[in-house]
Amino acid sequence: MATKRAAARGASVEGPKGKGPEFLRFIVPIVEVLRELGSSGTPSEVTDLVIQRCKISEKEQGLTTSNGQSRVKNQVAWARFYLAKDGLLDNSRRGVWVLTEKGVSSRLATLDDARELFARVQSRFSKPAKGDSVIDHESNGDAGSSISDGSAPPEAGTGHRAAFLQSLRELSPKGFEQVCQMLLRESGFRQVVVTGRPNDGGIDGKGVLEVNPLVTLRVLFQCKRYNERNPVTPSQVRDFRGAIQGRADKGIILTTGTFTSEARKEAERDGGGYIELVDGEKLVTLFERAELGLRRVDAFVAELEFFEQFREA
Repeated sequence: MATKRAAARGASVEGPKGKGPEFLRFIVPIVEVLRELGSSGTPSEVTDLVIQRCKISEKEQGLTTSNGQSRVKNQVAWARFYLAKDGLLDNSRRGVWVLTEKGVSSRLATLDDARELFARVQSRFSKPAKGDSVIDHESNGDAGSSISDGSAPPEAGTGHRAAFLQSLRELSPKGFEQVCQMLLRESGFRQVVVTGRPNDGGIDGKGVLEVNPLVTLRVLFQCKRYNERNPVTPSQVRDFRGAIQGRADKGIILTTGTFTSEARKEAERDGGGYIELVDGEKLVTLFERAELGLRRVDAFVAELEFFEQFREA
């Protein structure tokens, strides 16, 4: 257990010019992936492609931080955080990672380039101002130094989203199936029924989605109340596909956990019938859109980096 906890906290990576936090390995791949996507992409899209590019094993994808967050995804979020702080990513658009002009023309290519970026950003926050709070990478699933800009990367799983996801994980299996049934209804499905019959290949329910007046899809769904330590694997996706074969037009797997990169590839495999995957992050987003179990409120959030331009004035 102690060894697993130590692994989850992260290590350091070393290049010709020295060591640095392990998340630096994702700095260059994020920029490369965004360039290939046309300079922008959603967090989950970019993260999945970065994990594939870096050939992160399924075993490592299953490691978590002390908070129960995916260790790899947490590190990708920290890498994005530093890219934004160095001006290579646009930090103003919510829900999309966008390369700035500086990012597009950047010559980032090696681990040492990433290490220099890290040192450059760190130097700006080496002297915390009054009221700033220090971020410890180790406590956020990574080893290394800390910065003092007073905010953690939004993808780190803090705030209402983490609390809401944890509440979903604490439901009984039947309770989770029922709340997913309600979510599907609110998302436009009709005739949504939770079946939950034993020996039914893991099928938990069925429904009908009317795409337009002329096209209707029969859908079967599966609910997996998992945590980050137990990602859905490709074999589970294959088994579900086999169970719905000839019985539905589409399948959906909803989980409070994550999917390995190989599971996502399996879901999109040519000739196999596309399986829609809804991980914990996307699940919470769907609940937000439907305003189920969540109430929208107006609030202000202090963006302390705004004051950096005036500190030297």
